Amino acid sequence: MAEDTVPVFDTLVVIGPGLIGSSVLRRAQAEGNLARRLIAVDQSPDVCARVAELGIADEVTTDAAAAAAQADCVMLCVPVGAMGPVAAQVIPAMKPGAVLTDVGSTKVSVIEAISPSLRADVPYVPTHPMAGTEFSGPDAGLADLFENRWCLITPLDCTTTESLEKVRTLWERCGARLREMTPAHHDRVCAIVSHLPHLLAFTICGTADDLASETRSEVLDFAASGFRDFTRIAASDPIMWRDIFLSNREALLEMLGRFMEDAQAMARAIRWGDSDYIVDRIERGRKIRKSLIENKQA
Repeated sequence: MAEDTVPVFDTLVVIGPGLIGSSVLRRAQAEGNLARRLIAVDQSPDVCARVAELGIADEVTTDAAAAAAQADCVMLCVPVGAMGPVAAQVIPAMKPGAVLTDVGSTKVSVIEAISPSLRADVPYVPTHPMAGTEFSGPDAGLADLFENRWCLITPLDCTTTESLEKVRTLWERCGARLREMTPAHHDRVCAIVSHLPHLLAFTICGTADDLASETRSEVLDFAASGFRDFTRIAASDPIMWRDIFLSNREALLEMLGRFMEDAQAMARAIRWGDSDYIVDRIERGRKIRKSLIENKQA
């Protein structure tokens, strides 16, 4: 058997088979080289029933500890605010040497929440696959969701070389591009490229919703592409994003403050007719868009 066809793990347990978790399960089924056996866990019987209907796992259960006891890798795909309680539930049940990983969109807060439950014989590899859509739940998953997208990995002192390589291989086989960084640097980067854009999208949609009724109806009737793009982002799961905003509070507020200063500078340029400043900002935006396309991230 070729080395790249040998499963990375024997049994992979995905806790929280939403968009990311169910996409991992779909990829694992499609490729056959992530794990020999797949177990999906969710606290909701309705979600478990839907996962079973979709047939994207070999076993589906609401019993996280019982599933974790069988795992060679436990992947936490729950909202970041639930990472600590779920980790406390599953880590004591895990086999010595089994790998714990997570896909949380913030890293410092998630690591702090999980750390009190860690065991010396359970290596932990924090990750963040930067892929997604505005949809959620097990039906939203896509086998190619991670194709050519970045997966950020933030190894810790307790992350063994073997566990790191296994998790890297898993994400490479999902089609992801990998980058390692510290948890704090991760949170600053994601505050500007992900968390702030979502905050702005939710806010501008709220602003539109608060307009006088006749103007609001015209906003909805005549929405141009720019507003439609904001509404796509704003359709994202509210509980997940509430947790992200609160978990990455310091970095997000820093980036929001810097944005507000830049927005005020643009307002001044518009007020005083500073066309050079306005054109410079637009050209910088065009360059960033071009770079994203060249980097295959758009």
